[in-house]
Amino acid sequence: MWHARVVDWWSAAPRDVAVPVTVVPEVTYLLGRRLGAEAEEAFVRALARGELRVEELADADWSRVADLMVAYADLPLGFVDASIVAMAERLEVTEVLTTDRKHFGVVRPRHVERLTLLP
Repeated sequence: MWHARVVDWWSAAPRDVAVPVTVVPEVTYLLGRRLGAEAEEAFVRALARGELRVEELADADWSRVADLMVAYADLPLGFVDASIVAMAERLEVTEVLTTDRKHFGVVRPRHVERLTLLP
C-alpha cells in the first residue's frame, strides 16, 4: 500500500526534496535489509551525485530537538522524528513525505498548525 502511494507521488512531478541527514541511516538500513546492498549503495550514490539534497542539523536545531522529545515524551517522539520537525520549523517546510502518521499527525510545529503529510 505505502510503496504504491510513494511511487505514485514521486512519479507525478519533479520535486525539490530535502532528506534530513538524520534519516539517511534509517533509509540505508531499510534498503539494505529489504532490497539488498545494491539498493543501499544506489541511494548513497544518488546522494553523492546531488540527486537529493541532504539537510544538515543546524546548531539551533539540537536544542529544539531535545525540547520536542520532552514535549512529546508520551508518544514517545524519538530523536529522528523530532529532528525532522525541528528542521521543518527552521526551513518553514509545511509538507513531510512520511508513512509515519502516528507521530507526525500529533506533533504541532511552531510555524504551522500541523504538517501536511505526504503522500
